[in-house]
Amino acid sequence: MASAFAPGKCILFGEHAVVFGHPALAVAIEQGVSVKIEESDDWTLEGSQFDPSRHPHITHILKNVFNYSGPPLQIDVKSSLFSAAGMGSSAALSNAFGAALHEHISPGESIDQIRLARMAHSAEANAQKGRASPTDTATSALGGCVVVSDSKVPGTKHVFDTSLETPEGSRSWSINTVQIPREIEESWLVLGYSGIGSPTGKMVANVARLISKRPERMEDMGRIANITMAGLTALSAANLEALGMAMDACHEILKNLEVSTPKLDRMVQAARPHSLGAKLTGAGGGGCMVALTKDPNRVSEAIEVAGGRPLSTRLGAEGVRSMLQ
Repeated sequence: MASAFAPGKCILFGEHAVVFGHPALAVAIEQGVSVKIEESDDWTLEGSQFDPSRHPHITHILKNVFNYSGPPLQIDVKSSLFSAAGMGSSAALSNAFGAALHEHISPGESIDQIRLARMAHSAEANAQKGRASPTDTATSALGGCVVVSDSKVPGTKHVFDTSLETPEGSRSWSINTVQIPREIEESWLVLGYSGIGSPTGKMVANVARLISKRPERMEDMGRIANITMAGLTALSAANLEALGMAMDACHEILKNLEVSTPKLDRMVQAARPHSLGAKLTGAGGGGCMVALTKDPNRVSEAIEVAGGRPLSTRLGAEGVRSMLQ
């Protein structure tokens, strides 16, 4: 049996602005997806017959990445992430399955996290008809704190570049990492799930229409970019108060871009008295909010009272890894 785990992710800064070439900052979280595989008489997924057409990420990795031609596999998947909530569940699945299949084919051979990040990104692109940002897959593969941009970002360590041919043309990204100071360990992130899926494509299109109607709103993308860099500086310096202030400021701009919802706003407001900062995370329109706090229990209770489902995590969990049996 081969087994692997890959974490989910939380975007702290850069939502929507990243579409226009500005940096996005994400951290790996402790929750994620685990995959176990072993040889079997039949192809199964979670005890049922495996249908390749219904699982494009797994199918792509099997056929197009590994060119797998071995015996049938029994595949078991467990996730501690909210589904369709902007937590990178499909990216974590791709990374965990790729790592488990690698372990199955080449037992004991070390996992190349960069190769897995590229592989998972290709699986995401295949499933999304050629459109996929590498933010989720890179953060899940590398762990820690990742900054994705169209170019190298000052104050970060450049790890690799990646590109993708999309229906709109060629896109390129620079994948960078940031060392999270040990002083940050005293803080927590508490995510609050609204119970409504986050329709990323729809929300990105809505923002594009808003900017088309009101071109001055493009300035908000520059403001988000400035806040992202301020947040990056605060994170690197372990300045939790400044990090929280940047999160609050970012949420107000995202509200102006009409991607927040009344429920997300309620959870943000409920969390703030016990937090250093709070904002929606991801595309909006549903999904999750996130709060930075030293008192995760109080924040979790406040989110529940506001109608959300809380999940607590430390910042910057370890990336994809084999779980040897």
